[in-house]
Amino acid sequence: MRDHRNQELTQRARDLRARQTKAKGLLWAALRNRKLCGLKFRRQFPIDEFIVDFACIQHDLVVEIDGGYHDYVVGQDASRQKKIESLGWRVVRFANEDVLDDVDAVAVAIA
Repeated sequence: MRDHRNQELTQRARDLRARQTKAKGLLWAALRNRKLCGLKFRRQFPIDEFIVDFACIQHDLVVEIDGGYHDYVVGQDASRQKKIESLGWRVVRFANEDVLDDVDAVAVAIA
């Protein structure tokens, strides 16, 4: 059963990568290929039963980009973040607008 769930999560992550938002695409361009401080980031990365927007495994760091939809699921986001943090990850969140307005400032904040 666990393998089936992992396969579903992996496929869902692939689907999310294929249809990323503009904000996530901009941030990915700033993070990919070790552009930020030589750190390797992965996008749409599965952690437990969740898929996070970006993860730097070396530093147990998760970066989440929240669009307007997240205004309606604040409780779910908090619960999800708490679970991810309980697994040893640090989570930082940015609004879509932050990335769209100044992706370089977001990259500096991540660094």
